[in-house]
Amino acid sequence: MKTKNIFVDCHVFDGNFQGTTTYLKGLYTELLKDKTKLFYFGASNIAFLKTIFGTHDNLTYVSYKSKNKFYRLLFDIPGIIKKNNIDFAHFQYVVPPIKSCKYIVTIHDVLFLDFPEYFPLIYRIKNKFLFKTSAKRSDVVLSVSEYSKKQIQKHFGIEKVTITPNAIDSVYFETYNKEEVQKQVRDKFKATNYFLYVSRWEPRKNHDRLLKAFVENEYYKTHSLVFVGNKAIENKVYNDYYTSLPDEIKATIFSFSKVNSQDLLVLVRGADLSIYPSIAEGFGIPPLESLAANIPTICSNTTAMADFEFFGDCLFNPLDLEDLKNKIKIGLNDTQMDQKRNQMKAKFTWQFAAEQFKKAIS
Repeated sequence: MKTKNIFVDCHVFDGNFQGTTTYLKGLYTELLKDKTKLFYFGASNIAFLKTIFGTHDNLTYVSYKSKNKFYRLLFDIPGIIKKNNIDFAHFQYVVPPIKSCKYIVTIHDVLFLDFPEYFPLIYRIKNKFLFKTSAKRSDVVLSVSEYSKKQIQKHFGIEKVTITPNAIDSVYFETYNKEEVQKQVRDKFKATNYFLYVSRWEPRKNHDRLLKAFVENEYYKTHSLVFVGNKAIENKVYNDYYTSLPDEIKATIFSFSKVNSQDLLVLVRGADLSIYPSIAEGFGIPPLESLAANIPTICSNTTAMADFEFFGDCLFNPLDLEDLKNKIKIGLNDTQMDQKRNQMKAKFTWQFAAEQFKKAIS
């Protein structure tokens, strides 16, 4: 069997951790075990990338000459592909305009087409063109959920889409001392007895409805509310509501951005309850990570998250404030954690995602 040379554009690791970094880390940590393939990982910060993937006989790190995305796509990557006789090059969402090998593209979602009201017009026009063109020009199109697959097929007319679902980093399943973790959070972040929501800030992420449930049920008297995520699209409804609150309630609401992976793990483990009220997702990793860490978790039941049936009575309609309030009470008294955790662990594995990937490129 001929050894395949696979290039992976890892520029996302030069920024902050997000869904695409989790996906690439999990998928390629598993694929690197296949010694019939040689991998070339490209990024600007090679030193950091090495801390993620380590050293392997079948892995070569290649450094980009520029951090400019246009230079990367037009010059850096085509040069790397030619120099290393690459068979397949793997990209997230957008592929280079010059094609000199087979392309793999993962399109995690097309939510901007399904829920246009949550995205700026220019963003929708630009990304519809880029994502559709990239999908049409690629030899292998991947996505992360049945929901996203169907929407890509619907909007782009691409019939062949392979699902390589996300899974959970094994570190989230490790045992830990809850009291020690809570002390770490208290010392570094000043938060105690808190509800946690991990997600970047966009209107579709529904931060405003969670804040309203927290305030109206007066949880601020016994708990804090912790948001972890970077700013993306301004949520005016949240901003206006938060501004109207008295200072004593604001003092129980924390917001952290640019949180590294280790601090995120600590914040997840220290929570009393993890809440994921997003209205629309291509997958939705954070509620699975908190469940893996044995944290009571309630989750939205829409779009790709409808596949998370193991959450049972802890799923809720993210547009229904009363349902959210009710599920917070149920989540705080959840007695089915072990069963849910085992079902989730069996359903989503990086081994399965890697097998689907290898089938798609064979």
